[in-house]
Amino acid sequence: MTRLCIQGGVLADQTETAQDLYCAEGKIVGIGAAPADFTVEQEVDAKGCLVMPGAIDLAVCLTPIGEFRPTALSESRAAVAGGVTTVCSLVETQPIPDSPAAVRLLMEQVADAGLVHLKSLGAAMQDLGDTQLSSLGALREVGCVGISNGLRPYANLLVLRRVMEYASSQDLTVFYHPMDHALAGEGCAHEGATAAHLGLPGVPSAAETAALAQMMALVQDTGARVHFCRLSCAAAVDILEIGLDTGLPVSADVAIHQLFLTEEAVEGFEANAHVLPPLRTEADQHRLREAVRKGVIRAICSDHRPLDPDAKAAPFPATRPGIAGVETLVPLSLKLVSDGVLSLETAIARLTAGPAEILGRPVPTLEPGATADLCVVRQNESWTFEASNMHSAGHNTPFDGWTLQDRVVATIRDGRLVYA
Repeated sequence: MTRLCIQGGVLADQTETAQDLYCAEGKIVGIGAAPADFTVEQEVDAKGCLVMPGAIDLAVCLTPIGEFRPTALSESRAAVAGGVTTVCSLVETQPIPDSPAAVRLLMEQVADAGLVHLKSLGAAMQDLGDTQLSSLGALREVGCVGISNGLRPYANLLVLRRVMEYASSQDLTVFYHPMDHALAGEGCAHEGATAAHLGLPGVPSAAETAALAQMMALVQDTGARVHFCRLSCAAAVDILEIGLDTGLPVSADVAIHQLFLTEEAVEGFEANAHVLPPLRTEADQHRLREAVRKGVIRAICSDHRPLDPDAKAAPFPATRPGIAGVETLVPLSLKLVSDGVLSLETAIARLTAGPAEILGRPVPTLEPGATADLCVVRQNESWTFEASNMHSAGHNTPFDGWTLQDRVVATIRDGRLVYA
């Protein structure tokens, strides 16, 4: 492996002075001064930049969605261009990861790309259906870190309870999208003023909170470890906080777009703001930001869903929900710092330590001996994010044309430069 020196960067955990950081054999081996007999083979100029652990994204689609054909290579390139070194794959892909063979295929594709670490979720139900459980033991043995049915519903609460009991017996986390599909119906925007103005069918906040409350009752009953994916409303945070205060084994994440956009983003039938769960009110956004700051929500993710242009070209209710967001995850999270919403320490923790703990992985650090998964960010330099320059196969983003202050200029995975 290459012996790498990251020169003159400000380390995220030691922000007083700039220091060199040395990597060899996939590990951090020195800070400030090179180890004895260390010969630099490659240099990364980090002067004026922040050096932080590589981000861990809990929600990245790496393979085909429907008829669209993004690849593990294109989406891995997008991830490292955004400073992400570890991704947790979504289950709504082809092939559906409901068998060891399907999971191995995805792992091989990502390994061949050689850019990011993959932590795979397995499909809780065969073919993401609603009644037939997958072999969770076999999925655990092949390396899955958790199971999910994505945005697809379970047949009923009894089936969900059986999934939780089975997952608990295999020491697997259940990744659960809280949504009552009967209440959500055909909704495509938050049930509020904007949807009413545009004549769009709405998704009430109760679709999320009703499902969340039911799941909390099942967690209390089964003791299963559950991670709630993509919370979107204030009332859901309130329920989560009660569960945490009573000691239930639960955690939650939020998609970065929920921390910047509200229901008003869909004005003009802006299809790139069509997401599920939908963008909600300013009050909901404020509560989500507060929950991230306090650690009630432990992770910020991209919910990266690359789509082809046709998927966003139909009338709004017929467009496909999703944002290609992995390239904006780190810059937007650091914008929360410059906007005074989060401290730098908290923002980095929600991108690294929180996701790692949810996945049951060691917390990333910049200490000697730690895995050299790193992100170099140039700060306080205005730049414009342009969808046309995205590395992802999908350019579906509502952040096209946004002016940002923090830009990923290099990404290192296992001590190897994978993006510059």
